[in-house]
Amino acid sequence: MSDTTVSYSGSNKATYGSYLYATGPADGLVVSLGDQGSALLSFDVPIVNRSGPDFAVFENAFDDTFLELAFVEVSSDGRRFVRFPGVSLTPYDSQVPTFGIIEAVRIHNLAGKYRLSFGTPFDLEDIKDSAGIDIGRITHVRVTDVGGCITPPFESYDSRGHVINDPWPTPFDTGGFDLDAIGVIHDTTKFSPGDDNNTAVQTCPNPGSSILTLVSKHPGKVQMTLSDLAGRKLLSKSFTWKTTIDISPYPSGLYIASFSFTDGSGVNKKIVKN
Repeated sequence: MSDTTVSYSGSNKATYGSYLYATGPADGLVVSLGDQGSALLSFDVPIVNRSGPDFAVFENAFDDTFLELAFVEVSSDGRRFVRFPGVSLTPYDSQVPTFGIIEAVRIHNLAGKYRLSFGTPFDLEDIKDSAGIDIGRITHVRVTDVGGCITPPFESYDSRGHVINDPWPTPFDTGGFDLDAIGVIHDTTKFSPGDDNNTAVQTCPNPGSSILTLVSKHPGKVQMTLSDLAGRKLLSKSFTWKTTIDISPYPSGLYIASFSFTDGSGVNKKIVKN
């Protein structure tokens, strides 16, 4: 990146791997992004905010200290993205060299914190106050290599204004973040124990065939989204305490009602259409 005359196997760019290696389970097959390069993954079944981490990003570091880092951003529509507030407390008074070391304890919300087979977890709760995002329906994840250079004009900054220092330069075909996989922990088809019995919202009748009554025990406004199991949003409305919805236009089957409350919490409920 800093010297475009440098080449490896005839190319100045990262060339290792295939975009196909970024899909499927974490298996050690990767695609290298190059310095400040990006990968964009879309999800037919949306990722949702639940208790604890909601997805994990896997890299292929061969030990616990040679770490190549990346920013992670998410979107609900593929156009507007929100970046997780990454933090790098690695000193940047001197450059981490090509095969230098980083302490994972100094890193937060940056992918690549952990070695091969140990994904870095991300919790959508961390961005719940961001504009232009629906953390109950994440359809895209973008991973962008941080670069790692501490010298202008190639430096990158974390959410606190620190220069991010990681191995530099990496002038070879596997340069930059090596994306192995994104592992989804919570999506619109997955439930935690107790979801159906959660009393934060009552749905009646359930199963039902036409008009359902929704009653919330949370104070303030409630935002409700009804989706099918493919993650397609069928209807959305806000209400206070009590409302009704009409499910008669939809085919019989299982649906997901996602409720978000003013205190930042939320719950998913299974809706069965007879």
